[in-house]
Amino acid sequence: MKLVITRPHLDAAPLAQALRERGHEVLIAPLLEIVPRKSVAIPRLQFQAICVTSANGIRALDQTLPLEWPVFAVGTQSAAAAKAKGFIHVEAQGGDVDGLTAYITNNLKSADGPLLYISGAETSGDLEGQLEDSGFEVHRAVTYDAVAQRLDAIAHEIPSSDGVLLYSPRTAKLWTNELARLNLAIPDAHLLHFCLSAQVAAQLPQHWPARVAAQPTDAALLSLLDLASKHH
Repeated sequence: MKLVITRPHLDAAPLAQALRERGHEVLIAPLLEIVPRKSVAIPRLQFQAICVTSANGIRALDQTLPLEWPVFAVGTQSAAAAKAKGFIHVEAQGGDVDGLTAYITNNLKSADGPLLYISGAETSGDLEGQLEDSGFEVHRAVTYDAVAQRLDAIAHEIPSSDGVLLYSPRTAKLWTNELARLNLAIPDAHLLHFCLSAQVAAQLPQHWPARVAAQPTDAALLSLLDLASKHH
């Protein structure tokens, strides 16, 4: 299958390798560019833990924090990014914002101290609000902006593609808008949309064919692709 990857370049590279190893042709077409913020203000508090909902959030962190602070990451990629920064106690929990919120509220106590939430400017869920509703004190540090990109350079390749991988509600919305802007009339049944979650698929026009991963993980999305390629 010829597949379009819409993730930012750093995230797209390992995914592209995994897809090529499965025999797919890959087109990397980032819909977002990660722009780190400088000198992000983080309160000098004794945080009981750090929460991370994107690998780019922790990658863009430009200051040193105590590496012994526990880090609870939403998934394996964000956990790997935290480990690469040198954090010692890192766990991947939940798979999405709701799952991470549930894990933290079930395993941590608000009385043990505030939480530091590291994220981008735009998020697909409200981790901060959900944790505060559960009684936690949360300080959010926005370490990057995800700037929307246009697909003019690869527009001619999209009509011949068999599928596109969509990882967030925002990228699904940007993909929909870009196809409309480029006036790309793609046969409905030809282009499959492989979505990390139902929230991602919900941003697409209802008549577009979408496949939703059983869990919001890379492994589940790849399993979905494996299944689709057998019938391709």
